[in-house]
Amino acid sequence: MIYRSQRAFLGIVALLFAASAAVTIVWSGSMPATGGMAMPGDWTMSMAWMRMPGQSWSGAVATFLGMWIVMMVAMMLPSLAPMLWRYQRALCCVVGPGQLARLTVFAALGYFFVWAVLGVVAFPLGVGLATMTMALPTVSRAVPMATGAVVVIAGALQFSAWKARHLACCRGASGGDEVRNPGFAAAWRHGLRLGIHCTYCCAGLTAILLVMGVMDLRSMALVAAAITLERLAPAGQQVARIIGGVVIVAGLFLMLRAGEMA
Repeated sequence: MIYRSQRAFLGIVALLFAASAAVTIVWSGSMPATGGMAMPGDWTMSMAWMRMPGQSWSGAVATFLGMWIVMMVAMMLPSLAPMLWRYQRALCCVVGPGQLARLTVFAALGYFFVWAVLGVVAFPLGVGLATMTMALPTVSRAVPMATGAVVVIAGALQFSAWKARHLACCRGASGGDEVRNPGFAAAWRHGLRLGIHCTYCCAGLTAILLVMGVMDLRSMALVAAAITLERLAPAGQQVARIIGGVVIVAGLFLMLRAGEMA
């Protein structure tokens, strides 16, 4: 029974991952001007921060959020799946199969709601920066150096106790507390807690994604792989530090290149 349940769970997760990844790839490839605008300072600004001709701001927000949520499902589902499975195992002896499936969906919705809120915050910040860089060439020329600095800071954050604490919460989340009250509100709260810990844990890596190009497929793939490795590898904290070292080197390279181009 447990084997069949796990097989069904993995099958659904695999389908959701494949669908969200395919939509993300198609969406990224369909963006105008191959997804970017050449800017002073020899860098490319993502078109995700732009309104398309004839598009209202409400339409731009809706488009970005739709793109953001689908992208986050593709990026975060591989590391979220083990947490959801542990949640199911904690409740499997308390509720029936149908109720268990609905509670799992509610927990996942709570988790991705947190990421959606982050997207709501990120969009006006990205639009503001895009507007500033288009209006002020001096600011635009400083962006490559600033991008490298953000990457270096994100790498350093991988070594912090703050990162270690939230990574441990993500890796150890089981949902056992919800056994005492296996309802939809508890499932939603569990998903919210997972999402909050996850966004804190991924703050540095998410910042890299935002500054390198929110719809850049290579950046998405690398960030998703880093997040998945530090969550699922046996020695997650060591993996996080290795990732941090690689990221710091990459950020220093970006800063060096920006200095040469200046």
